[in-house]
Amino acid sequence: MTPVPGTGSAGGQEEDQEKDYERAGLAGRLTPGTSPALLLVDPARAYVDPACPLYAGAGAEGAAEAMRGLLSVARAAGIPVIVTRVVLRPDGSDGGVFFRKVPSLRAFVEGSPYGEFIKGLAPRETELTVTKQYPSAFFGTPLSTYLTSHGIDTVLIAGLTTSGCVRATALDAMQHGFVPVVVEEAVGDRDAGVHAANLFDIRHKIGEVWGVGRVEEYLSPGGI
Repeated sequence: MTPVPGTGSAGGQEEDQEKDYERAGLAGRLTPGTSPALLLVDPARAYVDPACPLYAGAGAEGAAEAMRGLLSVARAAGIPVIVTRVVLRPDGSDGGVFFRKVPSLRAFVEGSPYGEFIKGLAPRETELTVTKQYPSAFFGTPLSTYLTSHGIDTVLIAGLTTSGCVRATALDAMQHGFVPVVVEEAVGDRDAGVHAANLFDIRHKIGEVWGVGRVEEYLSPGGI
């Protein structure tokens, strides 16, 4: 795990953090189930196009590459794939307070090229596209009903950005009774420290954070 920035050596600080969280009873682990789905959260051009205010730099570009590989693995395993996108009315009225708080969400108004899927991450016709206006993929969408009706117990989460829509989605997945597994290399943010801090918090309070290799093993024949 990438250490959270702070005082002292990185290794020593990480060890101290782990011990502190263990003492606080924040070291629980969740065991993923036998019926997973892959959820790609907002793999939008906005985050990888330097011309867009929401461009998240190398963190997003690296995550996009990892998402492509993860998507191929999920499809080969035959598990459900869900991809989310943000689409807002031209005046942002359906984005409410969120739109007022984050004016750069104008990048996602209807017809904006920044709302297009990153190359190689568009869903197939047989895969579910969830359109949302707020951070969580669950809020105001049919996602929970879809997962429940398909018998899903575990949600493998990748996407952008770690501190925003990924974290909100992982939290809501847990609150809806699904085991959230955030795929470490396949999520990214504009700031490495913020990215690392949110992964640390997700791992201790919300769900699991796994590397791509562990996810591939989980999805391999006999792994689930």
